[in-house]
Amino acid sequence: MNTTNTATPSSQDDKQIAATELVAVLVAVTNGQARVLTTHQGQSLPAGVLSPLHRSLQKGVRVWVEEQTAQPLGYLEQLYTFVDTQRGQAANQLWLSVSYVGLVTEVASANLNLQAKWMDWYAIFPWEDRRVVQTERDAVILNALAAWIDASADLETQQFRQQRVDMYWGQGEWTWSEELALQRYELMYETGMLQESAEPNAALLPYTGIAMQGDHRRIFATAISRLRAKIKYRPLIFDLMPAEFSLLQLQQSIETLAGLTLHKPNFRRLIQHQDLIEPTGDSVMQERGRPAQLYRFKPNVLKEQSLARGKMPLNK
Repeated sequence: MNTTNTATPSSQDDKQIAATELVAVLVAVTNGQARVLTTHQGQSLPAGVLSPLHRSLQKGVRVWVEEQTAQPLGYLEQLYTFVDTQRGQAANQLWLSVSYVGLVTEVASANLNLQAKWMDWYAIFPWEDRRVVQTERDAVILNALAAWIDASADLETQQFRQQRVDMYWGQGEWTWSEELALQRYELMYETGMLQESAEPNAALLPYTGIAMQGDHRRIFATAISRLRAKIKYRPLIFDLMPAEFSLLQLQQSIETLAGLTLHKPNFRRLIQHQDLIEPTGDSVMQERGRPAQLYRFKPNVLKEQSLARGKMPLNK
């Protein structure tokens, strides 16, 4: 274990040990669904303690992921560094979680290690999927948030809480922003809606998804916010698509990452206008209608630094 003494020499009783954990959020899109690789039957993200044997943080992540999951890795980028003061409280430890996000092609379960498991994003964050109407879930969550607002100690606090709820949940004059996944998670954590909350409300837990150990669900929420923001101006989706695909497959892949339904004609015009793809000359049969033309990304696309004026057209 890599440890660092963060105390002053004159304060023996106040010594605190810092342990560094490396955590990987590995994302795939499989059959039109956003997926994340987990360990311990969905309770954790691939993670391990930084060792002096690791020449770099990224090397350490790759070692742990390969050992725990057998999932091949491609592109990785550092996400964020988190501090979890509760996890090692009894041992007077400070846990630092250095997180990475990676885009991969999902390996079949038979080829993974036994403890590894691919899961749908929205089993963990069900409220983030706005492609389908969730009337009951939304009502339960918003009613709980309304009660939290009403319990404010003073008017200023009440107004501030109302502003947060409106902004994060697209209420009042605000519209839903898919990029605020982390803020919504932290608000639900703060108000006791999650199993990992300090004082969880048991009545709400059936509506708020599968919990993860430590701060792993928070790390995952951060990755979702990062990817949803970057997909608008960087060609990240290309790393998640097969070599050949239909326009419908491309649209569904972006929709599952954003948790939103896109306007089909606008989406197709945007893709064609940005000159990102080209037809392969082949087609694939569909369940209904004419065969779907197949496309591939142009050779220069992965070298592009941004998608031109890349806001996705949303279906209101």
